[in-house]
Amino acid sequence: MNLRDYWDLITIIALSLLLDILIAFYPDSLLRKALGLAFVLFFPGYVFITALFPEKKELDNLERLALSLGLSIAIVPLIGLLLNYTPWGIRLIPILVSLTIFNVIFALVAIYRRANAINPWIPRISIEKIKEELEWEQSSRLDKALTVILVIAIITSIGTLAYVVTHPRAGEKFTEFYILGPEGKADDYPTELFVGENGTVILGIANHEYRNVTYHVEIWLVNLTYDFETNRTIIHNMYLMDYFNVTLPHKPVDLESNWTPQWEMNYTFNIDKPGKWQLWFLLFKDERPPLPEPINGDYVQTNATQRILDAIEGKIQSLKLNIEVREI
Repeated sequence: MNLRDYWDLITIIALSLLLDILIAFYPDSLLRKALGLAFVLFFPGYVFITALFPEKKELDNLERLALSLGLSIAIVPLIGLLLNYTPWGIRLIPILVSLTIFNVIFALVAIYRRANAINPWIPRISIEKIKEELEWEQSSRLDKALTVILVIAIITSIGTLAYVVTHPRAGEKFTEFYILGPEGKADDYPTELFVGENGTVILGIANHEYRNVTYHVEIWLVNLTYDFETNRTIIHNMYLMDYFNVTLPHKPVDLESNWTPQWEMNYTFNIDKPGKWQLWFLLFKDERPPLPEPINGDYVQTNATQRILDAIEGKIQSLKLNIEVREI
């Protein structure tokens, strides 16, 4: 057994294992991204085709290359589909392990099949082999020119694809804005209070805007009703309870690890007026719109009411708690 006859398959096994090491210890390296491209778009199809067709006469080199690329594009989604029905799901580590196992198993099968083939196909890379494959000597000038253009186009396409993979566009820009109950769960909110009784919630913000952002948070106590006859929201009272701001850096979205908060605060409030109220939390990015002067502490007769109307229509990022306040 001459190991040189299996250099391509041994190389794929070694590179697949090397990629695992790079992802574990050097996840941001450029080599990892380059290897990952071949790992997904070439290796699975190549080992599969080589295992199926070990004989030289069965396929020519160009057919093997085309089928390797095409089958890789088919095999990877199928593995992802199977993982979707397992407890591990479609995540980086399960996909990496599954593809590595696939590449290693089929590479070993291909080695066995090639060792037992009568006239095995063994890739040899040389200028003479390339010319022979392209029938260079028998080609006309036009065919040679078209071949050169095709090769340049393929190299350019591979280079473009590599650039796109290694320089991905920024993902969707958004901000997490949420309220949790006092125990840190989306439950047990203080929706029924007595006059002057304290209520506590956890207010959280996470910045996924790909830049530093200064967030301005306004907390409003609002009494409103909806007129179904006129399809209008009528605001009866509107009091500014609190205001603060916080500047946060960008936090990357990590789908592999457990979710962790970026910024949270315990916010305690009390309401000194009985009735059915809505506690609105309005979030503004970078700049806070100017506020007019209230009338006896109530903003209902000012254009500040537009803030709540915009929040109801989804034009302002906001959160709301419905609270019933009773007399003691």
